[in-house]
Amino acid sequence: MISIKNIHELETMRKAGIIAAEALKLTGDSLKPGITTLEVDKIAHQFITQKGGKAAFLGYNGFPASICISINEEVIHGIPSNRKILSGDIVSIDLGVELKGFFADTAATFPIGDISPKALALIQTTKQCLNAAIAKMLEGNRIGDISHAVQNCAETQGFSVVKDFVGHGIGKKLHEPPEIPNYGKAGYGGRISNGMTFAIEPMINEDSHAVEILDDGWTVITKDKSLSAHFEHTVAATPNGPLVLTALEE
Repeated sequence: MISIKNIHELETMRKAGIIAAEALKLTGDSLKPGITTLEVDKIAHQFITQKGGKAAFLGYNGFPASICISINEEVIHGIPSNRKILSGDIVSIDLGVELKGFFADTAATFPIGDISPKALALIQTTKQCLNAAIAKMLEGNRIGDISHAVQNCAETQGFSVVKDFVGHGIGKKLHEPPEIPNYGKAGYGGRISNGMTFAIEPMINEDSHAVEILDDGWTVITKDKSLSAHFEHTVAATPNGPLVLTALEE
């Protein structure tokens, strides 16, 4: 059952989304050669707490940190540690915020110093895939329209989409129905209605789509050790079109 949010609930999710967006920008701005991923995690946790929210990932199914931070071939769910970020890395930060019983979830990939042209293209394409998918978040469209938009965007640029992990519904829980794959056929899947809220999150690999989970039980990497990028927004379908709940305030 896909939950429908009323105006009050969407307003609360938007407030959570603003905190998440600001936390993502703050942590992204903090990235520099020599900083540890644990230091970045602490920055996010302190900010979210000061704003009156809760770090949604901390303790979720046993996850030991407030954010996921994944570097280079790491796709998602990287655990913050004493690992230092280096020039030439690409770094994905994924974070969630709970506020007054509602959740928002967002992610982005950041270049550190000079990166290769292909790495830059991967980041830019993944962001484009997210935007293409958000445009399909319209009443009457189908989930497959979102999925196809991501896949088409990535594959036309020579990249591949991760198939083992997907986007998701979000609201009173961090993960709600339905699943939002990053691949699929347009015109297929469940129908989108106004008031639905999805975490749309393209995970795009430089080469093969195949992934594996490390021995820590969390960190997902590309099997071929090629680069991966990740962007995510929490989006609501509304009568006025898609509303990005995790966008920064203008």
